[in-house]
Amino acid sequence: MEQIEYIQMTDEELLNEAKKMKSFSFTNAFLIGLLVGVIFYSVVKNSWGILTLIPLYFLYKLVNDPKNKKVKELQSLFKERNLKW
Repeated sequence: MEQIEYIQMTDEELLNEAKKMKSFSFTNAFLIGLLVGVIFYSVVKNSWGILTLIPLYFLYKLVNDPKNKKVKELQSLFKERNLKW
């Protein structure tokens, strides 16, 4: 979905889309925290190894997910329309 489609949505449709994005954001934050914990444990126990590199790759993929940009677009649109996120 592009920003143009978000602009054309009604307030109810935006609220439904925000619910989907909130669950995505929560899951994403949980996975990032879990991977950071695995990396921290790996560094404390074994220094740098394969157990550190694999979570670093997945962490990079989670942070650069295109859905994160959609969440930011939705948040800015909510501010414009004075809706509660």
